Amino acid sequence: MTLRTPWRTLVLGAIIVALGFLPLAASAYVLSVLTVAYYFAVYAMSWDLLFGFAGEVNFGPTFLIGLGAYAAGLLNNEGVPLWLCVIAGGVAALAGGVLLAVPALRLRGPYFGLVTLVAVLVLQQIVVIFASVTGGEIGLSVADVLSIDPGPNYWYAYGFMLVCGAILVTLSRSALGLILQASGQDAVEAAALGFNVAKHKMAAFCISAVFSGLAGGMVVFYMGTVSVDSVLDIAVGVQVIIAAVLGGRRTIVGAAFGAVFLILADELLRPLGQLNTFLVAAVALVTILFFPDGFMGLLARPGART
Repeated sequence: MTLRTPWRTLVLGAIIVALGFLPLAASAYVLSVLTVAYYFAVYAMSWDLLFGFAGEVNFGPTFLIGLGAYAAGLLNNEGVPLWLCVIAGGVAALAGGVLLAVPALRLRGPYFGLVTLVAVLVLQQIVVIFASVTGGEIGLSVADVLSIDPGPNYWYAYGFMLVCGAILVTLSRSALGLILQASGQDAVEAAALGFNVAKHKMAAFCISAVFSGLAGGMVVFYMGTVSVDSVLDIAVGVQVIIAAVLGGRRTIVGAAFGAVFLILADELLRPLGQLNTFLVAAVALVTILFFPDGFMGLLARPGART
């Protein structure tokens, strides 16, 4: 029997409900791992909107995440309430994203990706140079945290991921998403049909920036600190990209599953030491080479079974 869309919806709904009740049975350790995974899921879903639909490869997703995280942390230490700081993180990422995207989206080929990657390196150096304000490589502690209890922290992250995912899925299925998909596949033909390709790609970058910045702000108030290693490291950006590709391009939901899988696999294989990184990287490489549509692409194949 072919796996039809209603069945996939029911399975997804069952997973959402089950995960919502997980704090009633799971240990604090499991909840803390999943909490981090959910924030990574928002990173990956935001990245997928830009790459999967608009066709623009952002090699520096941590530039947007870092802007949101540091803006939220710095404002909180000035006495600004926590939730306003999170919103400010999204605004800061949006502002930085616009300043970066306006010139970068004029470039063709790999140059857009290179610009986003260099932007991360520049932001890293700014954090180090202004260490008296940002905490430098040591990191910046914040005055407030979401909660000291793993249960509420889990629900904050889970609810945040669900809301962001619902909004991003809705946008991807809207007229904007269809135009972005057409632009990503053939920008010349999309322009010939009368669509303003540059404007829509700018919109995708801005939306991706806002959600990345909000997630960066949430992570700061979960961890109680922000540092280059936690939000600006290029390795973090690589994980975000791999998660989105593993889950499946142009799916949004797949990016969330890919992020959760990647974080859980990394944690489960941690006792293996360096072999851990090798195995996770090998799985990612095999998936990219032989299953370019990712996990969700496999489920969507005509031969998939219930």
